[in-house]
Amino acid sequence: MNFDLAEEHTMLVDLVRRFVRDELMPLEPTLLQREADTGELKLTVEELQRLDAASRDMGLWGLDAPESIGGTDLPHVAMVAVNEALAHSITPYTLPPDSPNLRMLMAAANDQQRAAYLEPYVRGETISAIGISEPGAGSDPAGMTTRADRDGDDWILNGRKIWITRAAEADFTITMAVTDREKGARGGMSAFLVDRDTPGFNVTRRIPMIGGQVSYEVELDNCRVSGWKLLGAEGAGFSPMQVRLSTRRVEMASWSVGMAKRALDMMLEFAPHRKTFGAALSDRQAIQFWVAEAATRIHAARLMIFDCAWKLDEGRDVRSEISMIKWYATEMAYEVVDRAMQTFGAMGMTKEMPLQMMSERLRTMRIYDGPTEIHKWVVARNLLGLRR
Repeated sequence: MNFDLAEEHTMLVDLVRRFVRDELMPLEPTLLQREADTGELKLTVEELQRLDAASRDMGLWGLDAPESIGGTDLPHVAMVAVNEALAHSITPYTLPPDSPNLRMLMAAANDQQRAAYLEPYVRGETISAIGISEPGAGSDPAGMTTRADRDGDDWILNGRKIWITRAAEADFTITMAVTDREKGARGGMSAFLVDRDTPGFNVTRRIPMIGGQVSYEVELDNCRVSGWKLLGAEGAGFSPMQVRLSTRRVEMASWSVGMAKRALDMMLEFAPHRKTFGAALSDRQAIQFWVAEAATRIHAARLMIFDCAWKLDEGRDVRSEISMIKWYATEMAYEVVDRAMQTFGAMGMTKEMPLQMMSERLRTMRIYDGPTEIHKWVVARNLLGLRR
């Protein structure tokens, strides 16, 4: 099996690396100080506009969007390399548009929705969010209680959603709700396109998270949504939601490799120059073993992710592989970063270095989009033939 990228994809990934080096990395000292002062790792409007302009000028927008609506139509394997490169910096910037919601829209939107939502999203004119989790229903969609009831041609949504990134600034939120209570997650779950200014869509709580991140809680109080904003068929929301989740999980695994690689690079640069008790850290067997183990596990994770991405591009069933890479890569990277922090000693504990930010980001990723334990359960259930 050949894991080499096509020449045009290699050139594009090199362009992404240059964008990271020239545009994202220089912002890190300012962002780290901002997070230390405010607890939030966030770009200013001016910084975001500058990055948007630079990435657009370099042709880095809509990389995995269809060519028919202005995208580049990159395969999953190329996006793995792109996301690994982006994760080399802790600057919180995503090349527009965000891939998971993009692919969910691509999988389910009809012609009217493509014109009203997908195409502006690809052009970078709108921001999206997604509401799946609820205060009492996280990894188990069968516990979802947010409901959508018909009222003429419209739908009335009632319930609560939580852990929504960008809910306060998103132009629209893809909102999951139960439309058939008897079927629930198995044929009774639907997706809706809910605009920010829709009456009854209320962002009720801003939730500070570790890693300088923020999420939100939303209340849906008799929120009326026009019938044409049902995304996909009624009761068929689970499948496109899984497309979205799978895309994010591959993305997270790729980010994990990128962060682990940067942590390893920092260890390799630091260890030969730091001396303890008359010898360089690089002469210590413990450090040597950490470096060897990190390099090996990064290599293994990268191969697993490329294998999964290639199978996705081939249209294969990758439910087990998605779960494998999501839990393995995030856990691997968390340990590599932790050992890098240990290598740097007290300096590794400071907020002046990016290691603590990578550690906290990885800590959340071990939970987001399915915690490690759920994904191990999925793999075991599939292997043991226990699928429901």
